[in-house]
Amino acid sequence: MKINNNYNNLKDNYLFATIAERVSAFRKSYPDKKLIRLGIGDVTLPLPKVAVTAAKKAADEMGDKATFRGYGEYRGYPFLQTAIASYYADKGVKLANDEIFVSDGAKSDAGNFLDIFDTANTVLIPDPVYPVYVDTNIMAGRKIVYIAGNEDNGFLPMPDSKIKADIIYICSPNNPTGAVYTKEGLKAWVDYANNRGAIILFDSAYEAFIRNDKLPQSIFQIEGARTCAVEIGSLSKTAGFTGTRCGYTIVPLELKVGDTSINKLWYRRQATKFNGVSYIVQRAAEAVFTKQGLAEAHANIDYYMENAKIICNALAQKGIWHTGGENSPYVWLKCPDGDSWKFFDRLLTEFNIVGTPGAGFGKNGERYFRLTAFGSREDVTEAVERLKKL
Repeated sequence: MKINNNYNNLKDNYLFATIAERVSAFRKSYPDKKLIRLGIGDVTLPLPKVAVTAAKKAADEMGDKATFRGYGEYRGYPFLQTAIASYYADKGVKLANDEIFVSDGAKSDAGNFLDIFDTANTVLIPDPVYPVYVDTNIMAGRKIVYIAGNEDNGFLPMPDSKIKADIIYICSPNNPTGAVYTKEGLKAWVDYANNRGAIILFDSAYEAFIRNDKLPQSIFQIEGARTCAVEIGSLSKTAGFTGTRCGYTIVPLELKVGDTSINKLWYRRQATKFNGVSYIVQRAAEAVFTKQGLAEAHANIDYYMENAKIICNALAQKGIWHTGGENSPYVWLKCPDGDSWKFFDRLLTEFNIVGTPGAGFGKNGERYFRLTAFGSREDVTEAVERLKKL
């Protein structure tokens, strides 16, 4: 019996598991301290009411023989595919239902999509970056090439013709830095991928937080993207589905490697390994894309973005360099202490605030730190008052 030894090449712990362990140890030592969590990007506001109503109705249907449903469609129910297609149509993007695959979240598909690619492919990943992109490729044993994001390029690295890559990860708005590519920036990546015969895995989990209407919310708003890109979307942050679990992946019918359709391969993979998202959750997700659902979801997003503004204003008053927070729920700041894990410990022990050390997102994140805007207004306000003592 042999294990996959690539797992031994991973760090001992997933970043957020390490943070959880440190926080747990602190709580045991200081049970009376009030911790404010601005670390893990989990939402705190409830689901849109219209989604809850739809879920309750769907649950009732499942309890009635006349309306009960068993296994669903592997791509997702047509009613949700149509709702997602309509959402994209409002962005000027035309999609066929067969191009939309409903999933249990962006994190799953970001890793699972690799199943259809050979391990000999080289992967290009920006640094700093969401750890799942890196870890899933290490698990598969692929060669990873990093491209640096830094203050000089606004944490938005551009393609380098000298780099040979087959799979490219792009997250915009970016997690952890909050940086957002312009249309010109994404066009450069699309051209690079098409010229290389590479595929872009575009993570748009935070697209609903973009406030600047000149910035693209989908890679398919860029000419040429349908022949080189896959887009992974999520309702986790858009509508608070972190615990409900629902997302989607868009695989254009034109996307091919040679004569092989990537859409067909992904469908084959899903039909074999995934039985789909529950009917109840998909009905709730459908409700999110209604006029009322989007209004309620955007109201929650407005609340989080006001939190981000409060955090950014406090950092500005302290003269601490930061970015993000304008088109993203993440605020990326430069550590006053230089070392991101030391700053994590300092915030935890001295100010009882939990953030995320930039070193956990890659080498280029070492001197930086991520705060999220997903807390309650009361917690964010209190955290800012504590931060003023830095």
